[in-house]
Amino acid sequence: MGITVLFISIVSMGGVGLVLAIILAIADKKLAVEEDPRVTKALELLPGANCGACGFAGCNAYANALVEGKVSISACKPGGNEVSRKLAELLGVEEAEEMSPKVARVFCSGGLAEAVRSRVYTGVETCAAAHLIGGEKACVYSCIGYGDCVFACQFDAICMGENGLPEVDLERCTGCGECVKACPRHIIGLTGYEEVVHVYCSSHDKGAVVRKVCSAGCVACGLCEKDDETGAVTMKDGLSVVDHGVDKAPVLAAKRCPTKVIRISSPTPGYEDVFKKAKEKLEAAIAQEEAAKAAAKAAKKSKETE
Repeated sequence: MGITVLFISIVSMGGVGLVLAIILAIADKKLAVEEDPRVTKALELLPGANCGACGFAGCNAYANALVEGKVSISACKPGGNEVSRKLAELLGVEEAEEMSPKVARVFCSGGLAEAVRSRVYTGVETCAAAHLIGGEKACVYSCIGYGDCVFACQFDAICMGENGLPEVDLERCTGCGECVKACPRHIIGLTGYEEVVHVYCSSHDKGAVVRKVCSAGCVACGLCEKDDETGAVTMKDGLSVVDHGVDKAPVLAAKRCPTKVIRISSPTPGYEDVFKKAKEKLEAAIAQEEAAKAAAKAAKKSKETE
């Protein structure tokens, strides 16, 4: 009796399972949504970082939008021109205009050694949280230093340096812009590969205030604007600004900066020669000025001894 009941139970359960399996198989075929095979191929071409720089939640969403013709083939910043060309070939569309590659740079020089700390912060150690109460540094424009940008980067291109400032690995940086979005103080920006000279300060305070809170801030002295021969460097709202649309390498503007916040940047991959020439031009200008000063001093001394 017991064996019979057990046998009937097993057969019944097996039968129910078989019927449900058949129903599910039929439903799968009837309700299946066929995916355009180009979506899969587009996904294979994309970097797969799911960084969101294209404006979509991830590479899969972007691939679907591409196939549906809802977005540009050049929206993938990490992929750059190479991926854009391959997508154009896959989808049979015209190639987009060449994208100008960009890298992230941190426009703040006020690290642990330079910036005055006026408060003690004991809250959640994120830049976004600390920004709500002003952070620890006296300069309200400075890097907060908790590394939200580091966590936002999907390419391990940013790390916090020993001096408490983010350091960007230009070889790894894809210019996706996620670090820019993550910074509550907006001190990180994307710059073109050929842009040589930058201002590494974001403060709009008056010079007297800057001197009290940071030894490496722009004091709005205006020497950079006076020395610049291209017209690309101007003073705006207490801060030196470089218009790279006018000139990408106004190197003479960095000649007399008292705090060295306007300077030649670290070279971007493939453009080392451009940066090297700019550095040589600046060094020659500084040497010429020093020689002129020495000559003037010697002439003055000679006149006094006559």
